[in-house]
Amino acid sequence: MRIFVALDIPEEIRTRLGEYIERVRHLAPDAPWVKPESLHVTLKFIGEAKDARVEEVKNVLKQIKAQPFDVTFPDVGFFPNHNSGRVFWAGVDGGEALPELAGSIDQALEKIGIEAEKRAYHPHLTLARAGTRSGAYQVFKQLPRGIDPEEHPQFGTMTAREFFLYKSELLRGGARYTKLERFPLGE
Repeated sequence: MRIFVALDIPEEIRTRLGEYIERVRHLAPDAPWVKPESLHVTLKFIGEAKDARVEEVKNVLKQIKAQPFDVTFPDVGFFPNHNSGRVFWAGVDGGEALPELAGSIDQALEKIGIEAEKRAYHPHLTLARAGTRSGAYQVFKQLPRGIDPEEHPQFGTMTAREFFLYKSELLRGGARYTKLERFPLGE
């Protein structure tokens, strides 16, 4: 099964993000938009793992020590950039605590042979993907023009009190994420 570690987001923030997606969806009608119920803040993508490996990952994650922290969702943007976006995202700001948590998870999992991230951690919520095929950036051609650069949508603030190990199933209608285990912060 495919697994990853992530923060869940509360329903009120999920609702605001869903409303925003509905407001801008017409600017990129061919983009595959993420369903609001699937939104999460990835801390570490692990990939395919057999059941025994999943148990090993759970045992390592139980050892992570971190305190609860506030997370805001202050803006939207594009990867790799505004002019040739392939991913449309909502920003995530957890101060120093969020990248520290992601780093702790990465280091702990590296000890059991899971490859560490080579890229810097850029927390975000993926709202839509243009894909990787040639010309995919055309999917978002109108979206940057239709977003007011002065508008900075505020999707809310949450306190991260836990993180989860998820299972990801790729289905026809999109990915389905199932929580496998909860890991509290501050205990």
